[in-house]
Amino acid sequence: MKKKLVTVGVLAIVLAGQNGFAKTLEDVLKEKGVITEEDYKAVTKSRPLDYKIGKGFTLVSPDEKFQLSMGARLQSRYTFTDKETAQNISEFRVRRMKLFLSGYAYTKDLTYKLQVNFADSGKLLEDAWLNYSLMDEAQVLFGQEKVQFARQEITSSGAQQFVDRSNATDTFKVGRDTGVMLHGKIAKGVVNYNVGVYGGVGQNKLRSSNDNAFAARVAFNPFGDLPYSEADLEQSGKPLLSIGANYFKDTLKKTSATAFEDNNLSFAGSSGWLGKGASTFSASEKVDVNTFGIDAAFKWMGFSAQGEYFAGQADGQDSDKTLRAHGFYAQAGYFIIPKHLEVAARYSFVDPDRDKSQDLQTETQGAISYYFSKHNLKLQADVTNIHKQPARSDDMQYRMQAQIIF
Repeated sequence: MKKKLVTVGVLAIVLAGQNGFAKTLEDVLKEKGVITEEDYKAVTKSRPLDYKIGKGFTLVSPDEKFQLSMGARLQSRYTFTDKETAQNISEFRVRRMKLFLSGYAYTKDLTYKLQVNFADSGKLLEDAWLNYSLMDEAQVLFGQEKVQFARQEITSSGAQQFVDRSNATDTFKVGRDTGVMLHGKIAKGVVNYNVGVYGGVGQNKLRSSNDNAFAARVAFNPFGDLPYSEADLEQSGKPLLSIGANYFKDTLKKTSATAFEDNNLSFAGSSGWLGKGASTFSASEKVDVNTFGIDAAFKWMGFSAQGEYFAGQADGQDSDKTLRAHGFYAQAGYFIIPKHLEVAARYSFVDPDRDKSQDLQTETQGAISYYFSKHNLKLQADVTNIHKQPARSDDMQYRMQAQIIF
């Protein structure tokens, strides 16, 4: 028996060395059946320093009351845009360079996260929050994070099926804001819910009035919890389905002919549906905004599909004018080499003002991705036909992106 343990131990060390940090000695011993699940938990429980791909390095205090994980994500991108009516663009950029810290303090029920993005100096601080869990069904989060609106926006930019999110999502998403949120998972994730109150002016901004924003989301997962991650990398053995709905309400003051107060909220920026229709309203008037969304996602045996529909309405309090917008996207992907090589297609539609004609924007995309280590190390490329009205221009965009999470 001792000879067998030594042999398996040596083999485990060799395999661990070949796989880098992918597997530890304890992981291999458990897989080989040399140690039990209880032994594995006992050994790993007391490990003061650990590393897991995608989650970074983890430090745990001797009394296990404090934990800190530190990791990073880098996206390097090349984009070539063949413009039909303007100068072509050839662009190299670091799309995202993020550092994240997370863990728990004093009790495992009190968790925290801090995330910064060095590629966006204007919005360096992204996430900064504390979360206290009374139980899985009732948790309270306080701080800055993504407003829980739009499934694709909630899904990390590091877990996308294409090089980046759809135009429809970017047009209607809320983005990050600071506030307090009640959330939880019911029946082990069959139902997930989020209800929050936020400052209402976006990332790293403070409100100068007593208006605040409200957001709510619910997702139904009849076959079990479906994580916010695109592509069926796990080759799901059983069908997984998620159906969601979300709502966002806010009041913003118009500050100029084309802008609203501190429009760090994505939908109110220059590329958002409200920003595009800013001229609808009178100068300095307050505008009541209501945005709705429904979504569905499905995964099974390497195939995945998801889509969302958005509708927004803004009503001027003084002018009585109304701006209505809507849009949607649908996408699907399939692994032609399981867990590694995937092809995908997507269509996106945006109408930023439903009462005007000839202002639509559509995007038709195809993508191919190679996953070396799931989303942690991947190479992606996509090609997009961007159709814009009223110019009726058709630009072609070609992108390639490399991502590493460590």
